[in-house]
Amino acid sequence: MRMMLALRYAGLLALTLWVGGLLVLGSIAAPSIFDVLALRHVAGDRVLAGAIFGETLRRFHLLSYVCGAVLFLTLVARGVLGPRPLWFGARVGTAFVMLAATAYSGLVISEQIARIQSEIGVAPSSLPPGDSQRIAFGRLHAMSTGLELVPVLGGLLLLFRELKD
Repeated sequence: MRMMLALRYAGLLALTLWVGGLLVLGSIAAPSIFDVLALRHVAGDRVLAGAIFGETLRRFHLLSYVCGAVLFLTLVARGVLGPRPLWFGARVGTAFVMLAATAYSGLVISEQIARIQSEIGVAPSSLPPGDSQRIAFGRLHAMSTGLELVPVLGGLLLLFRELKD
């Protein structure tokens, strides 16, 4: 019984760190970084803000991988040690999809964004609207944002399921 409680606690802690961190990054950190640098009229403010937030997101991805692994492993362990939580397969599948989306965003999309940023050397928003690199950056940024919604929505669903048990 204590083992199951410890596994559930560890999984919930990882889940709340992951989802809460994503919500804070997207709703508070990113807008704050861009706004403060713009208001202070820092030269190259958008490039600097992008670099700061990019590094913050890179570091958060590392935490996300750990949280995702802890969540996934604690769910599997709870299923193996039994009794299985309600909707066990759906929970494990959701955790896997959340982790896969985060890994793809952090390892593939972020790398492509960084490559474009280093090639252009200026804020993508300063390029003409039809510029191919601005369009590519916008597409990758939208994809990254969309992929980060997967763990947020999946995490909220998992939290709801855990609270109902």
